[in-house]
Amino acid sequence: MFDSRHIKTFHAVVTAGSYSAAARVLGYTQPAITQQMKALERSVGTPLFTRVGRRMRLTEAGEALSRHAETILDTLTAAQQQMSSLTRLRAGRVRVCAFPSASATLIPEALARLAADHPGIRVELLEGEPPDSIRRLVRGECDITLAFTYPGLHEQVPEELVEIPLMEDQLTVLMPIGHPLARRRAVQLADLSEERWIAGCLRCRTNFLHECAEVGFAPDIAFTTDDNLVVQSLVAEGLGIAMMPGLVLSFMRHDRITGRALDPASRRQVSAYVLRDHLRIPATALVLEELKAVAARRVGC
Repeated sequence: MFDSRHIKTFHAVVTAGSYSAAARVLGYTQPAITQQMKALERSVGTPLFTRVGRRMRLTEAGEALSRHAETILDTLTAAQQQMSSLTRLRAGRVRVCAFPSASATLIPEALARLAADHPGIRVELLEGEPPDSIRRLVRGECDITLAFTYPGLHEQVPEELVEIPLMEDQLTVLMPIGHPLARRRAVQLADLSEERWIAGCLRCRTNFLHECAEVGFAPDIAFTTDDNLVVQSLVAEGLGIAMMPGLVLSFMRHDRITGRALDPASRRQVSAYVLRDHLRIPATALVLEELKAVAARRVGC
């Protein structure tokens, strides 16, 4: 109903006491003030001023609007200041959902860089494995999702999302330090067909089974756990071997286990996902840039 310019002019007329005085305050001509007040009266559907001799008085409707005008203008000013803070990256909130090894590696470094240059931006961290983390993004529960995919799984990205590749994360076979194959620099998956295995999350386990099938065997999976520390402890006790991403090994390494690369190499793709329209939100775009910068230093991890 209201044009904010008309409310500002109305408030000036009420404060200054006349159209001519308001014109001087605002730097307008008196006819321009008159036109705006007529337009405002048409919007509300009733006169706001009445003349008594040479003086101008507020009608009942004018009195009512006058009581609200200052609050309206204060609210508009506060809104403009908040929008300015958001667009100039002095404030903002970004919700990031990430899988555990990304939360322990990429996220802290990116947030430290962000805090140094933009302390007003608040990042809330949620934890989730794909594909559930992707579904949370689609449902609007987060603004950015960090997830991983494997080349052989051919997963579809919902069309409303944009995928931003961050890095390739090399997979490593973990084994006890006394394992016979620990003397090699790299191992072939087919050479491990008789081993007992420890498998991880559903997506990792699906890829692991796929890769084993590709070289002709079905692995003996003795344990399944999403806890990376538990995986390493089981390996250290000689209860099995495991396929582990490089991001995990970069922050956690049991002193009684060792890792060997696969030959040929096996990798997973780590990407950020965001709703297409959210790429235009300054704080979200900035967090993405920081994540890309941090991930670029870990390529081939």
